Order: sequence, then structure tokens, then C-alpha cells
Amino acid sequence: MLFSSFEFILAFLPITLVGYFFLNRLRLVLLAKLWLLFASLFFYGWWNFKYIPLIIGSILFNYCIGHFLSSPNFKDSNKYFHRVIFIIGVVGNILLLGYYKYADFFISNSNALLHTHFIFTHVILPLGISFFTLTQIAFLVDAYEGLVEEKKLLNYAIFVTFFPHLLAGPILHHRDMMPQFDILKNKVLSYRNLTLGLYLFLLGLFKKVIIADAIAELANAGFAHAGKITLIEAWVVSLAYTLQIYFDFSGYSDMAVGVGRMFNIDLPINFNSPYKATSIIDFWKRWHITLTDFITTYVYTPILRLFSKITFTVSLIAIFISMLISGFWHGAGWTFVLWGALHGTALVINHVWRRRKYRMNHFLSWFLTFNFVNIAFVFFRAKNLTEATQVIKAMFGANGTTLPKGLEHGLAYLKSFGVSFGRMFENINGHADVLLVIAALALGVFAKNSNALAEKGNFWPSPRNQFVIVVLILVNLFFMNSIRAQEFLYYGF
Repeated sequence: MLFSSFEFILAFLPITLVGYFFLNRLRLVLLAKLWLLFASLFFYGWWNFKYIPLIIGSILFNYCIGHFLSSPNFKDSNKYFHRVIFIIGVVGNILLLGYYKYADFFISNSNALLHTHFIFTHVILPLGISFFTLTQIAFLVDAYEGLVEEKKLLNYAIFVTFFPHLLAGPILHHRDMMPQFDILKNKVLSYRNLTLGLYLFLLGLFKKVIIADAIAELANAGFAHAGKITLIEAWVVSLAYTLQIYFDFSGYSDMAVGVGRMFNIDLPINFNSPYKATSIIDFWKRWHITLTDFITTYVYTPILRLFSKITFTVSLIAIFISMLISGFWHGAGWTFVLWGALHGTALVINHVWRRRKYRMNHFLSWFLTFNFVNIAFVFFRAKNLTEATQVIKAMFGANGTTLPKGLEHGLAYLKSFGVSFGRMFENINGHADVLLVIAALALGVFAKNSNALAEKGNFWPSPRNQFVIVVLILVNLFFMNSIRAQEFLYYGF
């Protein structure tokens, strides 16, 4: 069920909200939690109900492991067995994710390199498995280190399955989320929170439906014609995808945070205008913030602990390895590994640059950062390395370029440099989508982000904000009818 679907907006969300707060109003707190858990599982099973036992099994497995790990008596009585249980828990999660997400990748590479004849599994990737697996690995690590205090199974199950974040994040920490379901004031419907949540949801819906889904066709057409697109087309296509994935995923995150706020639950902010970043370090502080936090805490830090002495060089090695793992986590393909390697290399260079206290013009640093991110996203989007290479080559003139026919008389001398004259965007569906890409770029670089527009401390359900909400509702509904709904990109990760 898509956040941007009529089923979710007009049926599932209002029914779930009304049921949850109605049961809490009757002081049927346990039933209210069970209602929320049932609704979240129903939401998860909307695509395929056969995966509900999978997520329930994962929850029960991790809860039992976490319960053992967080028991002080168990930890003190047998530290060796305590460590073994922890390893079993983490490996169990990795094996589950590995089977569904990476089995065919390893089989294909084994068959190609070692000439084996393993049979492909062709299993369908369960939605959200990457996110609920990361969430629960973090829980096990914290339980192992004695940081888990909340031990109620129902609260844990809601923490994992809470439908706003279940399929594509933000990645949550149990210590931040689980206590919120027991705070008394959170069980009472808040008009302010409901209005703020609706405002954020509608902003996210605007990003998704009106921007991301609209330019998706341009990006798809460009990558489908990767071997034909010319220089200007290639840059437009790469920008289209770079903007699509931002407005798609940040739109999802806004909607998730907005729905959480309707339930009086604070979900962490996941984006903070990443395309305003002036360095790669700055970019990763703004892009998918909860993933950056997870990688820093649960990947980068443990890698550092493997070394007897932590030096600047060691920290750079840990950064590079962490980004490789991050790239591979995003998808089972060498394009994702290369994307992670590119960002890992850029982060290493950026840290060396900072250590030596070099300076760069503000605009130039933004320009280099944004274009690096844009070029790297070509590998993220491409189906394979061949397609990525075709687009990159086109971006640097391998297929020439085409200018409007009307300019031929005055610029005929450019023909000797490989420039032709004719229809500029023949391979990517015309001019209108190009103008939308330019508008989206301007919004991403210059406009206030949704965090600033709907900051909790400053937002009030004033007449002005209510008017904006009504306008957003009308505009979103109009475009939901006219643009074919696209699945959120991060559902595939």
C-alpha cells in the first residue's frame, strides 16, 4: 500500500487513527497497542500476505535473543555464552537478509568466476527487509552492551512494525521509540500534532507525486536509451534521477514523520537539504541521516575496534570499508559496490583535505560536491556497469550533442566539433520534463526544506497554515488523478 495511494489516504490511515485514539480514550490501552500492531502487519501484508510470518518470525527471534542478552544475570554468569548468543543473533539476521537479497548475486558471480552451476533462487525480495533487519541488529548490539531497558514484547513488536517507517525507514533506535508508546499524553489525540503531521504528510506527498513521479519517466527513458543519448540529454537524465531519488525518498520520509506525528510519535528527521552540501562529509550529514548514524555507530566504530591503535590512516580505512558495506547494503550488484567505493574515496579525500586545512570557494565546493553526487548516482541507477558506463561516456561527449535546428545558421562551425542540429531531446520525451527538472533543481538547492517549514516548535494550526493545507490537498489530489503512481524507490532496497 503506497502512502501516495487513495487506499492509504482515504481508508487505511483515517481508520487506523480513529481506532487507535478511540480505544485509548476508552482506556483500553492494551487493545489500542494491539490495534496498531494489527494495522501495521496488515499494511505490511498488503502486497503479499505470505511474508507476514517472515516478519513475525524475525521479531520473535530477535526479541528472544535480545531478552537473553539484556539479562544482567545471564551476562555475568557466562560471558562466553553471552557472546555466542549475540553472534548467533547477528548472523541469523545477516543470513536472512543474505538469502532474500544476495543469494542470486553470489550465485551469478560464482557461476561466472568459478564455473559452478548453482541454480538461481529467484526469490522475491520482501518489502522492508533491509530496514527491519538493520533496526533489529542495532537492537541486539545495544542489548549486548547493556543499553536495553524496555523489555515488553508488544512494545518491541510495535517498534519494529510501526507502519510509517516499516518499509523504507527512517532507521529507528529502540531507546528513542519504545518508551513513546507508554507516555500518557501520547495516547490523547492532539489537534496540533494532527495538523502538523498532516502538513508534513502533504509536503511529502507533493514531493513524491508532483515532482518525483513526474520526472521519473524522463530518467527511465534516458537510461533505457543509454547508448543513444547525447551530451545534453545525458546530463538532463542524470540530474533527473538525482532529483527523483531525493524528492522520492525525502518525500517518503516527510510522510513517515508526518504520520508518526499524527499518532503523537516522534520519528527522526532523515533529510536536511543534502543538495546544499558543500562537501561530501557535509552531504552525508544531510542525506539519509539515520543510515549515516547507523553506519557510524554499528559499522564504522566496530571496524575501528579491530585495530590495536587508532590513527588517522586507520580511521580513513574504516570510513572506506564502511561506505563499501553501505553500497552493498543498498543492492546486490557491482554498481552499488562501486557507488559505495566512490563515496568512500571521496570521504577519504575530503578528510585529508580538512586535515591539511585547505580552503575552497563556497560556490566551487558546492558545485564539485553536487556534480560528484550526481555522477555517482548514475552507477546507483544503472542496471549494470555497461549501462552506467554508456551514460557516463555520453555525459562527457562520447555521443556528441544536439542543438536546436534554429541555431544551425549562426553556429554551423560547431559541426566540426561533433555538434549536430535538430531535435534536442529526441530520446527523452521532449522539453516540458526538462523544465520540471530545472524547477526541481532550484527547489532542492534554494528552497527551505520541510523541516524548516514545519518546525515543531514554530508550527501552529493557524488560519494561514490551514489554508496551505487545503491548497496542498487540492493540488495533490488533482495530480494523483493525472499522474500514474510510482512505487517508492527505496522499496527496492
